[in-house]
Amino acid sequence: MRFFYMPDWFSSFFPSLLWKKKTDQKIIYLTFDDGPIPEITEWILDILKENNAQATFFCVGDNIRKHPTIFDRVIKEGHQVGNHTFNHLNGWQETTEKYMENVALCQTMMKENATHFFRPPYGKLSKKKIKALEQENYQIVMWHVLTYDFDKTLQPEICLQKAIQNTKQGSIVVFHDNTKAVQNLKYVLPKYISYFKEKGYQFEKL
Repeated sequence: MRFFYMPDWFSSFFPSLLWKKKTDQKIIYLTFDDGPIPEITEWILDILKENNAQATFFCVGDNIRKHPTIFDRVIKEGHQVGNHTFNHLNGWQETTEKYMENVALCQTMMKENATHFFRPPYGKLSKKKIKALEQENYQIVMWHVLTYDFDKTLQPEICLQKAIQNTKQGSIVVFHDNTKAVQNLKYVLPKYISYFKEKGYQFEKL
């Protein structure tokens, strides 16, 4: 079962986590998880640049280590970065101590570009890990719209339709810069941005 958006009744159980932003303006917050990688991140940056759009990239520390020039381009072009752990860890499987060490390692990789934004891989966190992250002053960022661009069984047309249908003013929208998402993302992202630009929306970083 796919949950393309997070209903308010669910997010209200975790009020300290950021699900969407309150705004009286036509703003959408694009986020991209799992990069940077050469297969798709640079293409995303090209699309964002063409459309004068800003975004937040939740980076995997090991990918920053492998592809520092792409990470530098993300920063140079004015986008924001957040922490997505160093090894894309599952927050339901690792000990809190190991998890926090991995988060800290990713933070170190981002150097002076590090922010206080953190998104858990797979959206999975325990209450203990939430507490540990908040004690370190991280703002845990979840989402309002999950595009499922990574799901190869989802037709690109449906991916686009659901993303547009569920996006609202202030939505935090999740796309992915990983290899699984390439096919859907290349179809969806340009059309998604074009649709909302025509409606007068702007795309900003968190």
